[in-house]
Amino acid sequence: MPTGLFADFESPRLRVALVALVCAFSFFVHLGKAEVNLMEARNFVAAREMAAGGSWVIPTMNGALRLAKPPLPTWAVAGVINLTHQPANPALLRLPAAIMSTLLVFFFWGLLRELTRQQPGEKEAPGRTAWLGALVLASSLLMITVGREGHWDIFANSLMVGTLWALARAWNAAKGSGWWFALSGLLLGGAILSKGPVTPYAMLLPFLVAFGVPRLNPERGSLTPARKRGLVLLAALGLLVGLAWPTYLAIQDTVAPAALAVARLEATSWVERHSRPFWDYWNFAVFAGIWAPVAVAVLVVQFARPRAGRYVPYTTALAWLLLSLLLLSLVPEKKERYMLPLMPPLAILMAGLLRHFETALRQQPTLQPETRLLRIWAGLLTLLFALIPVAMAVANLPGFGLGSLPFGCALVLFWGLAIVLGRTLRQVVRPTFVTGVALTAMAVLVSLILPAHAVWSERKAEPGLRRADALQHNPALARLHWYTLEELHMKEVWRAGRAAPAWPRSADSVLLRPTRPVAVLTGSKIARQLPPAWRDQVRLRVVDSFYLDRNRQGGFWHVTIVEPK
Repeated sequence: MPTGLFADFESPRLRVALVALVCAFSFFVHLGKAEVNLMEARNFVAAREMAAGGSWVIPTMNGALRLAKPPLPTWAVAGVINLTHQPANPALLRLPAAIMSTLLVFFFWGLLRELTRQQPGEKEAPGRTAWLGALVLASSLLMITVGREGHWDIFANSLMVGTLWALARAWNAAKGSGWWFALSGLLLGGAILSKGPVTPYAMLLPFLVAFGVPRLNPERGSLTPARKRGLVLLAALGLLVGLAWPTYLAIQDTVAPAALAVARLEATSWVERHSRPFWDYWNFAVFAGIWAPVAVAVLVVQFARPRAGRYVPYTTALAWLLLSLLLLSLVPEKKERYMLPLMPPLAILMAGLLRHFETALRQQPTLQPETRLLRIWAGLLTLLFALIPVAMAVANLPGFGLGSLPFGCALVLFWGLAIVLGRTLRQVVRPTFVTGVALTAMAVLVSLILPAHAVWSERKAEPGLRRADALQHNPALARLHWYTLEELHMKEVWRAGRAAPAWPRSADSVLLRPTRPVAVLTGSKIARQLPPAWRDQVRLRVVDSFYLDRNRQGGFWHVTIVEPK
């Protein structure tokens, strides 16, 4: 049995508690600190309009149809708004994403339990490999950065990992596998309703190839009639649920043309938008964060396969990882969060190597090259911990500089960790100890650095600037419809608290003259943008203004009430 730090975590309850604690720090602590980014603004605006009385089947964003994104995540955020009546609280609106991130970790834990049941090393400490994998995944850098933001990717990836868990459970079940196949199909449908075909392409397809091809997975087992029926049920339910929403749009005469146009635009965007080189994702191991040295080592096949292969299906998991990487690399459109499907197979490989370190170094404390690699990892962590307070002192952010409480806490905690870990470099380095220190450091980093990052983002902000959120408190605008004559950035629409769609036009693109007072938001003089014939028909009255960015260089907009004479 394992000795050292975490040696007492053999109780299922204690294991669950620790994974939940890591998830709490990774996904929930300071959830509302970061500013709402552009993608979040789009998602939250759509959810706000849905909760405010819009259609729950045909979402809108700033008053216009939003058919590019399936609605399941929007339903979750709109439900939170209806329950809390707080449509402007980022922490609450990010709560569904944080919950789905936690669910992804637990789904992954269950999946890894199923995949390691027959591994030779599983009898040494049943369930420990899967538990370590869950801890690694929950504390990985990419999981933390994506899992605590209101992006829809986390919904799709979480439900897809759940799909794989239920599928593996069904495959291994002696009886009653039909229910697990059905659950897998429902979760697959939910993943499609969250992000369309992205996760089936980037995660499900590579998984099926890696675990379904006998040469890659000799332990696959035979494709029995019961399993064939189960796979058909899975596919049928997944397509039935996942395609229900696009099918509904296709049969709506008023929406179908717009939905088809959006589908064509999304297909071309994979090639034309955010295009990056084929090799852009090849640095994915860095996004393991504190586990990056282990991630790099586990990709060295000659070193890692004979060691990690005792505890995890190394060849199969590596094939899953590389196939996902290939499929993602083939798509020209690339973003960091799109690498999320790579994290589960990478966490499987890292868990296997960590288990090898635990077992091998307990039996031979000076075993090479294991000891050398562990010392390199511990040394890099020690250097990182030592430099963090120095970086805070150099940055000297308000409230985080020398003499502040956060700086004092960082100094004590990180230098304390650096000293403790540095001392172990002179002795026999225990892998469980380094793992525990890494997890502790990640929790401290999230607790102390995230608020500092929010202050860093605001460091160039000019104090006293009137922003779009102030418009919500102007009584002259409260009961009027808002329009724009120019494109307003979606972050400003989010900040303003209500929709400001484009001014209505006729079929031949002529502005429709208002029959009652309306508020118009413009970045230039409105009189130049209205038809000359309106000069004697409407009255213009500037009632407010706001800046678009944190400083004056970002732009300045006026709010004008246009009312018929």
